[in-house]
Amino acid sequence: MGKTGRDWTQIYAIYGMDNYQTPIFLLIHAIVFSVSSVLFLVYFDSICSSFEPILPSTGFARFAAGFTGSVTALSGVCLFYAEGNMFYSSVALRWEMAQRMVAIVDDWSTVKTALDVGCGRGILLNAVAMQLKKEGSSGRVVGLDRKNTTLAVLRTAGMEGVEEYVTCREGDAQRLPFPDDYFDVVVSAGFVHTVGREFGQKTAAAAAERMRVIGEFVRVLKGGGIGVLWDLMHMREYVQRLHELKMEDVRVSERVTAYMLSSHIVSFQKPRQHVVGPSEVRLDWRRFYNIS
Repeated sequence: MGKTGRDWTQIYAIYGMDNYQTPIFLLIHAIVFSVSSVLFLVYFDSICSSFEPILPSTGFARFAAGFTGSVTALSGVCLFYAEGNMFYSSVALRWEMAQRMVAIVDDWSTVKTALDVGCGRGILLNAVAMQLKKEGSSGRVVGLDRKNTTLAVLRTAGMEGVEEYVTCREGDAQRLPFPDDYFDVVVSAGFVHTVGREFGQKTAAAAAERMRVIGEFVRVLKGGGIGVLWDLMHMREYVQRLHELKMEDVRVSERVTAYMLSSHIVSFQKPRQHVVGPSEVRLDWRRFYNIS
């Protein structure tokens, strides 16, 4: 059981894994390094003998063989840890973080519209829908992703028993296809850092694209609405941008290791009387998307 009181095997059965190649790659290499370290131990004397012709003394040869075996064993341990963290982060941790994010919103019974940006397989999306159902709300949550994931998300929503609370659409997070002040709650998990990566993570162009997404979160959020973001990188950028946009009650959670990186949850509230700042752009979304 995880901290949320739910069997992790059930979570994995519903949501599966997006990128199973990386954990398998790490696991294979961890096994190879571990077996190699055992062989170093079993055949230590023979390995020392092989080092002796290229080293000045037997003592140096034994030290070199021992050092190499130790590094090999340590590498195996580190690879096993990395594999376990990647496997855990891909679904179980995402589910746990989704529960933490949902808990930040005090009263889901008053929420009529919610948005999950970068919904992926629907882990956070369904967590929001389950909370709406639990609170007896008539609200709905929209999942938006760059890829058309509607069928996969609706399948997982059906398995969770919340399909009537969920809708999905394909769209661009830099230009959200929704009007201003539309959603009571906007959430996103492990997505924003991927925006602009075609420019390179540390470039000014990528940072500008990420900040545009944060601005879009704020734009579509109603006055008094709550935004909750969990991500792996660039948290200081997000917090700074939220302060620039005059958001209230900006909070950053404690560090959580995910995918071998430090992750945090950032939450904020949009002021009920939000004044557009000089660096904030309002899009004529109906003209842009030819929606009447």
